[in-house]
Amino acid sequence: MTRQQPPVDALDARIIELFTREPRVGVLEASRRLGVARGTVQARLDRLERTGVVRTWGPDLDPAALGFDVTAFVTLEIRQGVGHDTVARHLAGIPEVIEAYTITGSADMMARIVAESNADLQRVIDQMLAFDGIVRTSTLIALATQISRRVLPLLAKAARQSAG
Repeated sequence: MTRQQPPVDALDARIIELFTREPRVGVLEASRRLGVARGTVQARLDRLERTGVVRTWGPDLDPAALGFDVTAFVTLEIRQGVGHDTVARHLAGIPEVIEAYTITGSADMMARIVAESNADLQRVIDQMLAFDGIVRTSTLIALATQISRRVLPLLAKAARQSAG
């Protein structure tokens, strides 16, 4: 039985951590700081992108800084026979829907949405419900962010697992 190559190793983790903390560092400067050849850094970045470990190099935008101070999580119950893909296409047309997932449990989907205010949140929910395929929603308003989306701890764990 052949052992599958781990998705990241310690050097990959160091490269990703550097670019996460300083996205504009540049490959040449990264190679200098990490003490490896420029070509090695570029090849690693290319592989990490090709394999899907790194999905994007774009900026990480803060909805609150853009004027969307309210964050909410909405569960959706979908009408029988409509399908998740159809509902997802509808949700994708609403700019305030920033994530949506098919889930298990009493609801069919969950979305993370943002709004300018509580009154604006009602407008966004009404826009979601304007689609006939959504039967009902349930909304939870986030009061404070305790842990923002993060993946560096997972990266460190994956790198440790590849070493062991």
